[in-house]
Amino acid sequence: MQKLTERQQQIFDLIRESIASNGMPPTRAEIAQALGFRSPNAAEEHLKALARKGAIELTAGTSRGIRIKPQAPGADMRPTARVPDIPGDLPHPASTQWMLPLVGRVAAGSPILATEHIDAHIGVDPVLFGNERPDYLLKVRGLSMRDIGILEGDLLAVRKATEARDGQIVVARIGDEVTVKRLRLLPGGVELLPENPDFQPIVVGDRDDFALEGIAVGLIRAGLIH
Repeated sequence: MQKLTERQQQIFDLIRESIASNGMPPTRAEIAQALGFRSPNAAEEHLKALARKGAIELTAGTSRGIRIKPQAPGADMRPTARVPDIPGDLPHPASTQWMLPLVGRVAAGSPILATEHIDAHIGVDPVLFGNERPDYLLKVRGLSMRDIGILEGDLLAVRKATEARDGQIVVARIGDEVTVKRLRLLPGGVELLPENPDFQPIVVGDRDDFALEGIAVGLIRAGLIH
């Protein structure tokens, strides 16, 4: 892979820091504002250059469709924050791997890691997830999180948790359904936010059967597992 220029490294680091602190990559406008560009078009040109060098992958038609590749140039250069790599890449087969259960469709009323839900066990490279070891992989269904690059068929790496911070990407159970959304904490409950304008937020009230199943710590792109 080609070496990044100083400006490209700045943008690469900005993307990493945004994912680490906010759970999502920045928009073109946010990159332009942070680095003093006159327009988002300038940011777009730098992003295309980063994509050509193999540092990132761009998802067309989404405002935050930027994926960092773990093998990217400079990916090991003094990061200022841990990057969960959402989405990420498959591990190098020669590296030490974690074997994680792959959860398919979840039946109503059953624990998410019930034996009947586990389709396979998949080896993943620990470097993809920093210090956050996931407990399982969940196959993503639907396009409600499309605009942050979480797509149909992707494998979401999830750490089991019953609590989460405002703004984190979570796996939640509402009644008989399991869903992936961004968590918003409200004074009287919680709201589950999609990242696609075609979908409506889900407001969870006191009387709703709601449970937090886990927090997203990474993603493996659909089609990379055979």
